[in-house]
Amino acid sequence: AVTAVTTTQDSLLNVCMDAKHHKTEPGPEGQLYGQCVLWKDNACCTANTSLEAHQDQSYLYNFNWDHCGAMPEKCKRHFIQDTCLYECSPNLGPWIDQADTSWRKERIRDVPLCQEDCEQWWEDCQDAVTCKVNWHKGWNWTTGTNQCPKGAMCQKFKFVFPTAAALCEQIWSGSYRYTSHHRGSGRCIQMWFDPTQGNPNVVVAQYYA
Repeated sequence: AVTAVTTTQDSLLNVCMDAKHHKTEPGPEGQLYGQCVLWKDNACCTANTSLEAHQDQSYLYNFNWDHCGAMPEKCKRHFIQDTCLYECSPNLGPWIDQADTSWRKERIRDVPLCQEDCEQWWEDCQDAVTCKVNWHKGWNWTTGTNQCPKGAMCQKFKFVFPTAAALCEQIWSGSYRYTSHHRGSGRCIQMWFDPTQGNPNVVVAQYYA
């Protein structure tokens, strides 16, 4: 039984999800771009994916951050970081779940985000503008990129997402879970970290696996 448990644990550690742009297994990527560089020692994303993660409307998903006018840079960096974590992190195994969409077989669900990461995201984005709570579905894609659906009103994030928890948990339909755990606690995933100190999310994945 012990072997079985270990096998299950190992299969949750250091893995890439089966999704649109992920590599089949993690490994070093010396050329990761910009904010994704944190994962260069061990990544599920390619250099090209990391470059595209920084484009305003990248071919990754044809997703337009500026659907209600230009998103402020200080807010956009959180979305870039969120994309880098999603595409590059090999430490999301415990939260990988089946997905029922054409473009990916797996997704993440309820990843416990550190409180600071979530609060800072909300803080920096509260005056950005959007027309939707759940960005995974319900857009008008007739132009090939996401536009607000008919009748949806553009409002500041702070009205669409009244709390940091609402933002983190609702925007990607439950991919993240707001926690009261702090960075460095070993109990929550950090979107941001100092790579010279190693990747703190390795021990978090081990704990939850």
